[in-house]
Amino acid sequence: MSGIDREIILDPRHIAKHLPETPQVQRLLRQGRSAHVFNNLVTMERVAQAIIEGGEFTGVIRGYERYGLYFTQAIGYRIDPDDGFSTPLFYGEVKIDAENRYHVIPRTRPS
Repeated sequence: MSGIDREIILDPRHIAKHLPETPQVQRLLRQGRSAHVFNNLVTMERVAQAIIEGGEFTGVIRGYERYGLYFTQAIGYRIDPDDGFSTPLFYGEVKIDAENRYHVIPRTRPS
């Protein structure tokens, strides 16, 4: 079965670190960590809805239930902390914690 067939609640704590030009993204880059960001908030919301409706379960990894979906057009990009180079991302992943809170991440591939 694909999609998520129960009620889950968006966890707003993770939104800003996956949107371009936010202080949270800048902090990740200053710490030497790459940032995976969506093109914009509308894309983030569209990806989340598509995964909730038709994403494939990929397992429980590091305490999160994960669902994902590949997209034909880039949904975001990965920013390299060393040179600022951006790599387009075509895979979206929803992570759900034990309290049924979720957040969505653009990725290169499933975890």
